[in-house]
Amino acid sequence: MKEPRVPEASSKPAGTADSAATAGTASTDLDARYGRSPKAKRNNRIIVIGAAVGFVVVFAAWLVWGGLLEAPAQFEAKDTGYEIIDDTAIDVRWQFNVPENTDARCAVQALNSTFAIIGWKVVDVPGSDQRNRDLSTTVLTTEQAVSGLIYRCWLT
Repeated sequence: MKEPRVPEASSKPAGTADSAATAGTASTDLDARYGRSPKAKRNNRIIVIGAAVGFVVVFAAWLVWGGLLEAPAQFEAKDTGYEIIDDTAIDVRWQFNVPENTDARCAVQALNSTFAIIGWKVVDVPGSDQRNRDLSTTVLTTEQAVSGLIYRCWLT
């Protein structure tokens, strides 16, 4: 009869080369199982770079489409005065400086003594061969105005 074989005791302490090789294999197996391979890292990098390039392209297209990269047209509207016509109307005068042959619109408002808006009118300013023009308009009011002025102008 044969004697049972007793496993030999390893002379290496636990955690040395044999267990390190086993741990390395286990780590590699886990990386492969959960998608942490060098190929996956490269694919993730390509996806991130592609998304960044796509974002930049869309953002640049939006800037061009919105006209934000174009030089804005220079125009200016200044109040030069007003004249109270009666309890229901005021004549507002202003100077308008805009590039030649450029159409615009201006909102003119009339105010009472508490600075509430009591009259409002949108005025079309057609293009002209003159850059600087003196304009006036009559604004109808709900009560007597004490002031009239340009609220805002925009290009059309």
